[in-house]
Amino acid sequence: MLTKRENSILKLIVEEYIPFAKPVSSKLISKRLKCSPATIRNDMQSLELSGLIEKTHTSSGRIPSEAGYRYYVDNLMDKRKMKETDMKKLEIIFSNQQLALSDCITKSLQLVSDMTNYVSVILGSTSHENLLKQIEVVPIDEDNMTVIVITDKGNVKHKIINLKNVSLEEVKKTVSLINNLIIGTPIDEVSTKLEYEVKPIIGKYVNQHEQIYNAFYHVFTDFTESNNVNIVGKNKFLEQPEFYDLEKIKGINSKLDNKDILRKIVNKSDSHDIEIYIGEENQIDDNVTVIKTKYKTKTDEGTIAIIGPKRMEYNRVINLLEFIKKNIER
Repeated sequence: MLTKRENSILKLIVEEYIPFAKPVSSKLISKRLKCSPATIRNDMQSLELSGLIEKTHTSSGRIPSEAGYRYYVDNLMDKRKMKETDMKKLEIIFSNQQLALSDCITKSLQLVSDMTNYVSVILGSTSHENLLKQIEVVPIDEDNMTVIVITDKGNVKHKIINLKNVSLEEVKKTVSLINNLIIGTPIDEVSTKLEYEVKPIIGKYVNQHEQIYNAFYHVFTDFTESNNVNIVGKNKFLEQPEFYDLEKIKGINSKLDNKDILRKIVNKSDSHDIEIYIGEENQIDDNVTVIKTKYKTKTDEGTIAIIGPKRMEYNRVINLLEFIKKNIER
């Protein structure tokens, strides 16, 4: 059990270290808490023996340990209001009536990644739970067009395809054929259905069928692979002083590229509360923190998560995730 002053010292060390990534000295703490340096040093020694703070090799100051961050989050962190600027930027996205829900989620997490310099992860419903509702094509120029895939959950995927010397009429025939034959099919089964139900007959209706079929097959393959897990801002770790070591970055990125690991992390529990996994508590890296929450609407459910250094702006990230979740479920 920490004393009141030890709590104050640990809280100050965490909150000073988070923005500046520099060890906190006993001199600074004694000034802030108006205590003698000797008293502060004694309390810091006690916190160090308790495993809540650590001494670095390059400074006489102290930094929070993993246990120190956990103690801070569980016992010392004040609940602060969300930044007005953060709220206004996100409100612009969610007030845009022209955006599908999936686009709002993606754009809001992209914005969070840009604002915080952390990595954002979106884990949607599994591809098996998303049924194909419709596909559309929009011509861009003579050789290029955008294919739009829409699911019953409101997920929308856009992909540009290149078809040289193929008429728009032939493409429209293919779209009509696909819509007639495989609407209502789970997204992860569409490629199989294309192969065994559409491919054998497409030649009867479409002259340039091989090139068109291959293009649409790749569209659905990409949709299946990307729909479930979307990662934004992987390179943001390069902007954090803890991760100047390229080997560290490579190790973290390889974990982020492993979708099975990400699913395990974000699906650790079924709770819809904000959950925080610090260091060894997650499976990505001992030097990162994962903060996540689940959302649920009438037609969809999924998980949104922020991954950053243990020296994370915990309050801000929690507020951002709570705000996004509230607007998704609204």
